[in-house]
Amino acid sequence: MKDIENIDDIKVLVDAFYAKVNEDDLLSPIFNHIAKVNWEAHLPRMYQFWASLLIDTNEYRGQPFDKHAEHSDHIHAIHFDRWILLFNQTIDELFEGEKAKLAKTRAQSIGAIFQYKLDFIRNNPVIET
Repeated sequence: MKDIENIDDIKVLVDAFYAKVNEDDLLSPIFNHIAKVNWEAHLPRMYQFWASLLIDTNEYRGQPFDKHAEHSDHIHAIHFDRWILLFNQTIDELFEGEKAKLAKTRAQSIGAIFQYKLDFIRNNPVIET
């Protein structure tokens, strides 16, 4: 196996990972029924996102947490745990090396931060006056 080296590798990773997500009994409903993800738009953004994190393309512009915050009532620790499990499985099936390790570390960090922020939102509702 080889390491993640270029945008083609990123596309292979993202496509394989989201194929797993779409087959997963826990995650598929979140993406497809609750968030109603437009996959034609989402996948290219994920290519940009991961390329920016792993091969320094700096093409991604966005606030990824905002979309997750819109669905804070439906996304919990169990979902992040599964997301990371599937992501790591995908990496391990396709790649090995420093960038592959970095991808897993970054995914773990993103999952932990998003989970913390969503828990904060759920536990600190805005009080209207």
